[in-house]
Order: sequence, then C-alpha cells, then structure tokens
Amino acid sequence: MIIIKSDREIEFMRKSGHIVATVLHELESLLCPGVTTRELDQCAEKQLSRLGAESPFKGYRPTRSHVPFPGVTCMSVNSEIVHGVPSDRQLAEGDILTIDCGAVYKGWMTDSAWTFPIGEVSDDTHDLLDATRTALYASIESARSGNRTGDIAETMQRAVEDRGYNVIRHHTSHGIGRNLHEDPQILNHGRAKSGPILKPGMTIALEPMVLAGHYDTQVMNDQWTVSARDGHLTAHFEHTIAITDDDADILTRINCNGGI
Repeated sequence: MIIIKSDREIEFMRKSGHIVATVLHELESLLCPGVTTRELDQCAEKQLSRLGAESPFKGYRPTRSHVPFPGVTCMSVNSEIVHGVPSDRQLAEGDILTIDCGAVYKGWMTDSAWTFPIGEVSDDTHDLLDATRTALYASIESARSGNRTGDIAETMQRAVEDRGYNVIRHHTSHGIGRNLHEDPQILNHGRAKSGPILKPGMTIALEPMVLAGHYDTQVMNDQWTVSARDGHLTAHFEHTIAITDDDADILTRINCNGGI
C-alpha cells in the first residue's frame, strides 16, 4: 500500500488521472456503429504516447501461466464485464461498450472505466448504466478518512441491489499508485465497519461492476475477458480517487461535457 506524502507525488497522480480522462473523452467521440474495438485501442495507444504516458495494461501478466494482456485498454462489450480484449469486432447499434483505461506517468498509475451506449439503447440499458454510475459516486462519498473499506463495499452493494441488479463477486476495487494493483482490495459487496481504515494519502481505484442478471461469471478462451455466465448485460464504472481529510479527490475526472 502506498501512502502519498508529498505534493509532488499527488501532482504526478493527478496528471496521470487527467491523461486517462482525456483519452476516454477522445475515445467517446469516436464511438459509432461499425468501429472496431481494436481501432479504438490503437487510438488510445497513440493518445497516451502523445500525452507522455504509457499503458499499465499492455503486457500485464499477473501470473506466469497467464497470457500477457495484448491491448492498452480493456474493451468489454455487452455481457463482457471486465478485461475484454480489443479485437476486430465491430460495434453495433444498441451495444454498450466498457472502456477501461490506465496510464503510467513518471512512474505513477491511475485507472478509470466508463460504459458507453453505442447509438440508441433501450430504457432498461440506460437504467443499468445509471445504476452503476450512481453506485460509483455513492462509493466515492463513503471513501472518507476514518471510514473502513467495508463501508465502501456495503455502500456499493446497497446502491446496486436497491436498483434490482447484482454486483460481481470475484473482482475488486483496489489500491493503486506505484503499481497497478495494491492493497487494500475492496470487494463490490461487504459489511460496514470492517476492513482497513482509510487514511489521507491513500489512492484507490473504485469500480462497481454490475450485472443485470445473476452474478455468476466466466473467463473466456482468451484467458482475460470476464463475462456474465447467463449472457445478460453488464456495466462497469471506475474512478481513481485520493483519500483526503475531507471529501475524496477524484483524480480521473476532467471538466467536459462527456460526463467523465
């Protein structure tokens, strides 16, 4: 776990977060039926390079048995909830696409994800996206110094289940900083007043991962893409935040009309 102690370190994190948000905003402008997730990934790689950053995802290999991740972003479509591998798949009207993007800037990492509609989508789909986004910001509100990780997890779960959806069970929010995944891990479900205490200087990637159907998931043959076993739609929203003495500081947000 990294506790950031200097203004210089937090500014590197803030710059990294701004880069991530900028790339997501640029990719959002390219979304339309017919574009492939590989084309979007290639654009993200160019944007990261232009902004002086690298992807922490490309080549990532959590275990020796794992296939290194081939993209600079994760591109998850419809029932694919996380870790989707960019491909020649063309997006279609009515799809939803989760773009998960990270950046390494001067050795400091941030991570953010957003689920976007492609063209016109159903009211039910809009409701799923709204419920997931709402859970993210409710979780951020509970991420205050002195609270515990379980307070965030319970808030996240309650916000999702109150809307009639389910949270993922096998993937978590996580600390982030010098490494892509650090302690503490924060489940999408949990019990208040449990887990490590949140302290100023901690930086965390909070990411509700929400399923319209049952929470059972499966890993596809590419060894990366995680999808809903029942084939129902999924959504995933994520911000990297810094714990402060007051409200959490959202590091992966820019002022734009795209909602990121």
